[in-house]
Amino acid sequence: MVMNISKAAVIGSGVMGASIAAHLANAGIPSLLLDIVPASPTAEEAAKGLTTAHPAVRNRLATAAIARLAQMKPSPLYDEAFGGRITPGNLEDDLVKIKDVDWIIEVVVENLAVKRELLGRIEACRKPGTVVSSNTSGISINAMAEGRSAEFRNHFLGTHFFNPPRYMKLLEIIPGETTDAAIVEGMKSFCEGRLGKGVVVAKDTPNFIANRIGTYGLLVTLQAMADGGFTVEEVDAVTGPAMGRPKSATFRTLDLVGLDTFAHVANNVYDKVDEGEEKLVFEAPQVLKDMAARGWIGEKAGQGFYKKVKGPAGSEIQSLDLTTMDYAKSRKVSSASLEAARAARGAKEKTRALLGAKDRYSGLAWTITKKVLLYSAEKLGEIADSIADIDRAMKWGFNWDLGPFETWDAIGLRRTAERMEAEGEAVPAWVKDWLAAGNESFYRKAEGTGTFAFVYQGRYKEEVPPLEQISLRSLKERNKVIRANSGASLIDIGDGVACLEFHSPHNAIGADILTMIQQSVDEVQTNYEALVIANEGRNFCVGANLMLLLMEAQDEEWDEVDAIIRMFQNTMLKLKHSVKPVVAAPHRMTLGGGVEVCMPADEVVAYAETYYGLVEVGVGLIPAGGGCKEMALRLTLANPDPAIDLQPHMNRVFMNIGTAKVSMSAYDAKRLGYFRPSDRIVMNPDHLIHEAKRAALRLVEAGYEQPQPEKIRIIGADGKAVLKLGARAMHDGGYISGHDLLIAGKLAHVLA
Repeated sequence: MVMNISKAAVIGSGVMGASIAAHLANAGIPSLLLDIVPASPTAEEAAKGLTTAHPAVRNRLATAAIARLAQMKPSPLYDEAFGGRITPGNLEDDLVKIKDVDWIIEVVVENLAVKRELLGRIEACRKPGTVVSSNTSGISINAMAEGRSAEFRNHFLGTHFFNPPRYMKLLEIIPGETTDAAIVEGMKSFCEGRLGKGVVVAKDTPNFIANRIGTYGLLVTLQAMADGGFTVEEVDAVTGPAMGRPKSATFRTLDLVGLDTFAHVANNVYDKVDEGEEKLVFEAPQVLKDMAARGWIGEKAGQGFYKKVKGPAGSEIQSLDLTTMDYAKSRKVSSASLEAARAARGAKEKTRALLGAKDRYSGLAWTITKKVLLYSAEKLGEIADSIADIDRAMKWGFNWDLGPFETWDAIGLRRTAERMEAEGEAVPAWVKDWLAAGNESFYRKAEGTGTFAFVYQGRYKEEVPPLEQISLRSLKERNKVIRANSGASLIDIGDGVACLEFHSPHNAIGADILTMIQQSVDEVQTNYEALVIANEGRNFCVGANLMLLLMEAQDEEWDEVDAIIRMFQNTMLKLKHSVKPVVAAPHRMTLGGGVEVCMPADEVVAYAETYYGLVEVGVGLIPAGGGCKEMALRLTLANPDPAIDLQPHMNRVFMNIGTAKVSMSAYDAKRLGYFRPSDRIVMNPDHLIHEAKRAALRLVEAGYEQPQPEKIRIIGADGKAVLKLGARAMHDGGYISGHDLLIAGKLAHVLA
């Protein structure tokens, strides 16, 4: 079923509701944002003579929420202008308008009675067939739908966005007992493609998947901490990147979430599970109750497990001693196991290194890990049928590098299960049966076909990737590499399209990548129809490898410096004038030379979360791989009439490059002029390479013609003087240094 959602309504304008409306706006979906009518006007409203009969008062909560979006950091909006796609209203005057929307999302207080009453009002106003969902983080979907009609229940489900919705990939979809399966599948497809989400289908159980396991993991960590006498810093040192988890680890995460919020989530499970060991685990520890009583609930209160203290020497981070409830300066933690984990490459190797050592920190990591693995296995079938969905939920919702079952495979399923039993732990029967059947892992790869995942029914089930997902890693495993060197590979991605992948450290551009670009252009010219430039690294490209340039400059090897720059420029020109179409697909950090690799492409298909900028001036250099020239050319193409004054446009380019301006999204990059109007933006990063390939094939089908050199309009000596005058004003105002002024003068010369 294809979902046709062109307009939505979000009911509840708190931080989460407003942020969901913002992300719908990011996806080009206008929405109503409705909330209750305030009981009385504010003093400021009353001073203007406004009463609760005035629309400004009646819509105040939603109007204020939309206004706050522009001030929130990080911003929920890709572009501040997108806030105009949200229309404020109130539940008394505007609920009737939901008859015109295709999706209604309830985001009110986590109270079953309140939600039931609201859903009754929604049913009275909505048109039949409209999807209604609740953004609850743990209240039963079936309990909410009690008393509603069969048609309503068929179109009702949970859609649990993780906060903040723009940045967190996970969306849990929770069907009710009678939710139409086609609605579930249609919403899953829509939210993946249009909203860019990673969707898992969860069962209607307390806290669903990610919060159920994540909360359990945090609580057993607190227990292990108390049992072993560990400090806040020690626990965070173990439960962060050393275990393949975010830098916020355990206690910084709790401070960010808020201890009050965490306690609410834990209590939700505590209240709903039967008496026994699980219930005991979900009872909030006394230390959390003590901290809440003092108001030390985390970052929003100014202190929690950590607090920032300003002193004569500047700010310092202090951590809480849970035995004395006093704060002291945080100290760095180190040990053999932690150093081994830091030195290891990749999440699997880090986890093996940490758990393979024999010190107390390794012991803490093992205690936490085994509890989470066993609990995840215990809950399979109850919270989700697929181990893949559990793993994805933890990776997308809690930013773990490995899900629980991937972790178990990484450290050795059979060996660690035997160790757990030897230590008196109860390994779930299905895991023992799985091992007894001769299986050595939960996941396996079949040569030439892809990945198989174990699913609850006790068998391997093939995970067939959607057509929209192209995995370069999988293609390389299937021997689709055309050519490669230490910095890059050219991969056959099918249908006559080759993909150039960077894989140097941080994808920084050096001679190896430049060589591979040149070879790729030649290879595609002879044997392929088009070239895509994309990769699956954490960031697309952080720029050129400047260390090589620095060393040559320090040695005063100016001929070598000239050769390096010339090689970069000539390579970009070769890419620009390829006889076959080139499409670049940047994502996340795309800086300096990374931008200059994208600019020669015939089309850019960018992930929405692309942070794009020519930042070389920040280290005292000028973009020299074609970035300045391409920006000047874009001004020419956008303003072909010679009568148009280019100076104001070039002033903006000069400021962007001169201040090393980086976009806050791909839409922001388009606003800044880094992207052309024809360049496209994709919401789901998993679809990026597929969409870039489609763009390349469209260029082929349209009868691609090799680009010819273009003339560039210049602003000349007078324009250069204007740019330099602007830089001088910034210097005299104390905004830039004397050296910055020198570099700005050189930049003005190049641009003019």
